[in-house]
Amino acid sequence: MHKKSSQDTFNFNADWLFHLGDIPEAFKTDQDDSSWRQLNVPHDWSAEQSFTQEDAGGSTAFLPGGIGWYRKHFKMPDSASDQITRIEFDGIYNNAEVWINGHYLGMRPYGYVPFSYDLTAHLNYGNQDNVIAVKVDRSAYLDCRWYPGSGIYRNVRLVTVPKVHIPQWGTFITTPIATAERAEVSVKTTLSNKEAEDRDVIVKVSLTDSNGNEAGTIETQVNLPADQTQEFEQTIQIDQPQLWNTQSPNLYTARTEISSNGTTLEKSDSVFGIRHIRYDVDKGFFLNGIRTVFKGVCLHHEGGCVGAAVPIGVWERRLRLLQEMGCNAIRTAHNPPSEEFLDLCDRMGFLVQDEAFDEWDNPKDKRHNYNQQAEDEETKGYTRYFSEWSDRDIQAMVLRDRNHPSIVMWSIGNEIEWTYPGYEAATGYWEDDEEADYYLHEPPYDDAKRRRIFNETDHGEHILAETAARLATRVRELDTTRPVTANMVIPTVSQFSGYADALDIDGYSYRQSVYEYCRERNSKHMIFGSENWAQWSEWKPVLEHEYIAGIFLWTGVCYLGESRKWPVKANHSGVIDLAGFAKPNYHYFRSLWNDEKMVKVTTMPLAKSNYIVKDGVISENPENKRETYWGWPDLRENWNYTEGEEIYVEVYSNCESVELFLNEKSLGIHSISDNEDRIFRWVVPFEAGSLKAVAINEKINDDLRTASQPSAVRLEVDRNSIHADTSDVVHCVAQLVDAAGLPVSHTEMEVHFQVDGDATNIGIDNGACDSIQDYKSDKCVTENGRCLMILQAGKSPDTLKVSASSENLETTSLNISQI
Repeated sequence: MHKKSSQDTFNFNADWLFHLGDIPEAFKTDQDDSSWRQLNVPHDWSAEQSFTQEDAGGSTAFLPGGIGWYRKHFKMPDSASDQITRIEFDGIYNNAEVWINGHYLGMRPYGYVPFSYDLTAHLNYGNQDNVIAVKVDRSAYLDCRWYPGSGIYRNVRLVTVPKVHIPQWGTFITTPIATAERAEVSVKTTLSNKEAEDRDVIVKVSLTDSNGNEAGTIETQVNLPADQTQEFEQTIQIDQPQLWNTQSPNLYTARTEISSNGTTLEKSDSVFGIRHIRYDVDKGFFLNGIRTVFKGVCLHHEGGCVGAAVPIGVWERRLRLLQEMGCNAIRTAHNPPSEEFLDLCDRMGFLVQDEAFDEWDNPKDKRHNYNQQAEDEETKGYTRYFSEWSDRDIQAMVLRDRNHPSIVMWSIGNEIEWTYPGYEAATGYWEDDEEADYYLHEPPYDDAKRRRIFNETDHGEHILAETAARLATRVRELDTTRPVTANMVIPTVSQFSGYADALDIDGYSYRQSVYEYCRERNSKHMIFGSENWAQWSEWKPVLEHEYIAGIFLWTGVCYLGESRKWPVKANHSGVIDLAGFAKPNYHYFRSLWNDEKMVKVTTMPLAKSNYIVKDGVISENPENKRETYWGWPDLRENWNYTEGEEIYVEVYSNCESVELFLNEKSLGIHSISDNEDRIFRWVVPFEAGSLKAVAINEKINDDLRTASQPSAVRLEVDRNSIHADTSDVVHCVAQLVDAAGLPVSHTEMEVHFQVDGDATNIGIDNGACDSIQDYKSDKCVTENGRCLMILQAGKSPDTLKVSASSENLETTSLNISQI
C-alpha cells in the first residue's frame, strides 16, 4: 500500500480477485476464491471480451455486460483500531453492492460518481484477515447510449483518520479576490469529532505555491462538541499571486493541520488554483478579467482499446494533442469524470464543463429508434434510480470537484428535452408537411403558437422545469462560485417552459441557427454552443458575435458506442480517432484555433469526393453534397493513386496564402479568402513523386510522397522511460514503411507486437470505428498503415524490449527503461 499524503490515505488498487459471473454467496468471508483471477484495478471486464452481436448492441459498442465479483483480502494494524477507516471508490459501473467481512454496506446504482463506506465497525485488526467484496451488476447491457464499461474501473483508496478529523471532501477553497496584485483565499473546513467528549483543537492552514514557497498561513482555535460536525472559515491574503489560467496553470497547495495539546492529529493537502471567472451576457466568458473564447470539445470517459479503465497517461497523450490543436476547454459528456482526469486538466490548463446526467425522470432510447423510450430491461438505465439518487449523486460530483480551478461551470443535464412531452411538438419542426430544417432554420411556429401547444400538452407525472430547478438548487447549495448550465436541445421552447429559468447560462446543442432568435427573446443569460459539429458553420457565429462565448465540438475523440449497425462499434465524430491519431478535421480546426502557423495536405480521388470541376473551377457536387453535420470527407495523408487519376486536394492552413507543388512544379497560389470556410482546394492529375504545400512568406510546408510497397515496420514510442508503478503507460505506434523509410498508408498488413520484461500489453487498436479485432491481443491489422499498442508498467525496475513485426517485413525493436 502506498501512502499518498500525511493523512493515512492508501492506494487500494492492487491485488484484487475477480470472477466474471454471479456467485450469490461470494460476499461471505469463507467463499473459496483461490481460483479467482488476480488483478489490479482500475479494471473493465467488458473491454476484455470479443465484440459480438449476442447479448450486446451498437449503443454500447457490441461488447457484453453481465455480472462480476471482486474480492480483496487485507490486514489492518492494531494502531488503527481506535481510528476511523473508510473505503473510497471513484467510480464503479454499475449497480455496485459492497460488503466488508460479510456485512452489507450498501448499493450505489450510478456508475459515474464517487462514493465511500465507513468500515470501522466491521474490521479485524492485527493478523486477522479482512475481506471486502463488491458485486457489479451490468446485466442491462444496453443501459447507456455510449460505452460505459463494466467493473471497478476507477481508483480505490483506503483512508484511516483519527476520531477528530476532516471528513471526505471537507475542505472547500475559493478565491473571492484574484488579481495580479492581490488574492484572498477562503478555506472552509468541516471538522468531525467522533469522540465522547468535547475537544479543543488548533486548525492551521499553510499555503505553498507551485515552487514549494510558503505563500501564507493562519491558525484558529476551535472547540468541537462531542459527536458533532461543524464548519468554519479561514481567510489568507496573498500579494502578487501566481494566477491559474490556460497558458500558465499555476497551482497552490493548502495543508490543513489539526492539532490538540501539542499533538498533530491529522494533516490533509488540497490543491487549488487562484483565478477569477465572470460571464457576461454581451461579451461572453472572462478568465482573470480577460475575455476567453471556449475552443472546446466534448469527451466521453473511455479510452478506446483500454475501455473505461483509462490510465491517466492515455488521457495525457490525448489532451496534449487537443491542446496542440488550440483546444482550451472540455465538456465531460455526459457524466462526471474521474478525479485524476480533473487533476490533469488542472495541471494542463483546460477549462472544464462538469456534467452530471444524460437522463432524468424519463429514459432515452438506446436502440436508435428515436422514440425516446426504453423498450425492455436491457435498455433501462439510470432513470430507474433518478428520483431516489439524483440529489446524492449531484452532491457527490460537486463536493468532490469544487476545488478544481479547471471547472468553470456545472452542467445538470444533456439534451433532456427529448424525453419530456410537449417540447418537440411545440416547435413545429417535426410536422409531416413541414419543410423547415431543425438544424438550419428558426422554428416554423411563432411564439404564441409554441406557447399554446406547450401549455395544452399533458406533461404527465414529471415536469422538466421542476426537476431542473431542484437539481440547480442543490448545486447552488454546495457551490455558488460557478454558474449552472445544461445542454439545451430545444431552447426555443425551454426559454419559456421554465427550464432556462433554472439555469445561469445557456448551452445550446446544434442550435447555431437560433442564437440570435433566442437572444432577442431572452437576453438574461449568456449563450454558448455546448455541443457542436466540427464544421465551419459552428465556428463562424463565434467570430461574428461576441455574445457567443464559444463552442464544444462533438467530439474531441471518437468514442465507443452510439453505433447503429454491425460491425461499426464506435462513433466516428471525433477529430482524433480511437487510437489517438489526428484526423483531417483535427488539422482543419488547428488552422482555426491555433495561432501558430501551420499547413497540412490531405487527398482523395475526385470521383469519391463531394466536388466537381467545370471550366477549371472547383465546386460542390449538387448531387453529392459535402457532409455538414458530424461527418468529414474520407481524406487521407496519402499520395499513392493511379497515374493520371484526378485527385481532390484539401489543404488546411492559417496562413494568408498557400502554393501547391507537384514534383517541384507550381500548381498555383490560393488565398485563405478564396473560400468562406478557409479551406484551400485543388484538383490535381496524379503523378508519382511529391505533392507539397508551401505557406507563402512563412517558411513552413507539408508534403506527401509516393511510397513503394512496405519493407519494414517502424516502431515509435512517446516515451523512452516509465515508472515501475503498475499504472504508467507508453504508447507504441507501428508504422509500415518502404525501403526509403517513407510511411506506407495505402496498404494494410497484420502487425505482431512482442513485449519482453515486467510490463503488460493492455490494448491494441488501429483507430478504425468498424474494426472488431479483439483489444486484448498481440496482433493488429493496420489502418492507414499504422496501429497502436499501449504498454503498461509492471512493479519492478527493468529494461523492457518491445518489438513490432509483420510477415516478410523487417522487424523493429526498442528498449524502454522502467525505473
